[in-house]
Amino acid sequence: MPTSTDHRWWRDAVIYQVYVRSFADSDGDGLGDLPGAAARLDHLAALGVDAVWLTPFYPSPLADGGYDIADHCDVDPRLGTLADAETLIVRAHERGLRVLIDLVPNHTSDRHPWFRAALADGPDSPARARYVFRDGKGPDGALPPTAWRAKFGSPAWHRVPDGQWYLHMFAPEQPDLNWAEPSVRTEFSRILRFWLDLGVDGFRIDVANGLAKDLADPLRDLGPSNDLRIINQHPDHPLEDREEVHEIYRDWRRLLDTYRPPRAAVAEAWLPHPRRARYTRPDELHQAFNFDFLTTPWSGTAFRSVIDASLAADGEHGSATTWVLSNHDVVRHRSRYALPPGADSDAWLLAPGGDVEGADGADDTLGRRRGRAGTLLMLALPGSAYLYQGDELGLPEVADLPADALRDPTWERSGHTRKGRDGCRVPLPWTPTGPSYGFGPGPAWLPQPPTWADLSVAAQTGAPGSTLELVRTALRLRRTHGGDGTLRWLDQGDPAQLLAFRHSRGLVCAVNLGSRPQPLPPGELLLTSDPLTGGLLPPDTAAWLRYPDS
Repeated sequence: MPTSTDHRWWRDAVIYQVYVRSFADSDGDGLGDLPGAAARLDHLAALGVDAVWLTPFYPSPLADGGYDIADHCDVDPRLGTLADAETLIVRAHERGLRVLIDLVPNHTSDRHPWFRAALADGPDSPARARYVFRDGKGPDGALPPTAWRAKFGSPAWHRVPDGQWYLHMFAPEQPDLNWAEPSVRTEFSRILRFWLDLGVDGFRIDVANGLAKDLADPLRDLGPSNDLRIINQHPDHPLEDREEVHEIYRDWRRLLDTYRPPRAAVAEAWLPHPRRARYTRPDELHQAFNFDFLTTPWSGTAFRSVIDASLAADGEHGSATTWVLSNHDVVRHRSRYALPPGADSDAWLLAPGGDVEGADGADDTLGRRRGRAGTLLMLALPGSAYLYQGDELGLPEVADLPADALRDPTWERSGHTRKGRDGCRVPLPWTPTGPSYGFGPGPAWLPQPPTWADLSVAAQTGAPGSTLELVRTALRLRRTHGGDGTLRWLDQGDPAQLLAFRHSRGLVCAVNLGSRPQPLPPGELLLTSDPLTGGLLPPDTAAWLRYPDS
C-alpha cells in the first residue's frame, strides 16, 4: 500500500485515467481488460504518475461504454474477474500507485436486478420507488410527463408496458435512480465499503451533481429547449446541482474518513467554478474536476482568468485545484487546439477529411505544439493533475472513424448529427507493429490509424523530443519543484501573449500563446515543450525554469 508523509496525497497527485476497454487487451477479443491493464502498470510507474483511475469494468450490456451497470460489485466477464481486480490493485500498490475506480450512482443499467424487479412489481411497488417513474400526460397517459431532452439527444422519458414512464438523463438503457429513497442510499454505502475493503484508494463519481432531484408534482419545465445539457441557465434546476446532493456526500465523506490510509473521492460535475467548488467543502468530497480549465480557448488572457478563478474558488474551501485537459468524453486537447477559433468540434468530426465547412480545417502541426505546451502548463499549476491515457503520447483525436465503427450512443440518439466520443477512445498503440500496435494479439474494437505506429510507447521511449519523454521528464521535475502550493504571476511582457508564473516550490512556467517569440523569465532552464529560437520562447511553446533563489 502506498504511503505518504502528507496524508492528503490527492492534493498534488498526478492521476492517470485508464479507459479500461482501450488500454490493453490480454486475451485477443479486441477489448481491453483488467489483466491487460495490470500487465502495463510498469509503464505508468516509469511515467511517474501517482495514481490510476479505472473507468467502469463492471458487468454491463455496453449501451454506454460500461456506464450502464448491471452489478456494481462484480467484473464484466469480458474484462476479467473480481480476482483480477484485486490482483491489479495489489500490483499497483507494489509499484507505489494508488487506484481509484469509477462509481456510477446516478443510474443503473436496465438489466440491473433492481430495474427488472421494478418492471415486474409494477406501479407503487417498493422496487419501482428506487427509480423515477411517473404517469404520462394526455389521453391514456400516452405523452411523456415532461418534454425534457436527455443528454444524448433523445427524449428523457421511456414508456414501459404497463403505461408508466421512467426518467433517464442519458440513454433509455440507463434509468435514473431515486436518491430520495432510503434503500438507494443504503445500497451505495454497501457498494463503497465493498470496494474500499478490497483495497481501492478512492472513487471518481460519475454525474456527481445529478443525484438529487426535485420531483415534486407538477414536474417543472426547462424552457423552450428542455435540454438537460443546459445546466448553467437554471440556478434552480430540477435535476442538477440540487442543494440536497451535498448531504449525500457528507455521508460518504464520513465513511471514507473511517479508512486508513485515507481514501479520496473526486466529483465529475460540469459546473462553473463557485458551484463546482462547493462539492469540495471540508466535510464533502476531496476534489472536483475543473472543466472550466479544459474548455478554455488558447489565449493567455483566458487561461489567466480561469486559473485565478479556479484557485480562488477552491481556496475558499481549503481544497486543492484539479487540472485536466482531456478525458474519455471530449475531443483530445491536441486536436481541440488544432481547430480554428470558434470551430464546432461536432462539425469537424462529421466533415469528410476532417475539414470544417467555411474554415481552414484542423492544423495538426499547430495542435501538436499547443498540446505539448498545454500539458506542461497543466502540470506546472499548483494542485493535482489528471492525465488521460494517450496524453503522454500526444495522441490526436481519430476524427475519421467510419459510421459503421461507431459505438457511442450519441451517434444514433442525435440522429447522426453528433459523432460522439469514440474518437478519443481508440485503443492505445504500444508497439509500432502488430494487428493492433501492441494493444492486443488481434484487431482492436475501434480501428487505429496507421500514423499511430510512430506514436506508440515503444517508438517514443528513449526518443529525444518525443512527447512521452517530455512528460516523463516533466513528472520527475514536478516532484521536486511543483505539486501542491501557491502561484504568483510574473510581470513578463504582454500577459495576452506570455503567461508566466512562479510556483511556491520554485518552478517557473512560461507559455507563449502569442504570434511572436518572447523572452524567457529569469532562471535556470529545465525543460521546453519545443526548442527555443535564438534563446527566445517561440509561439505555442512552454518552458520550465528554476527560479534563481530556489
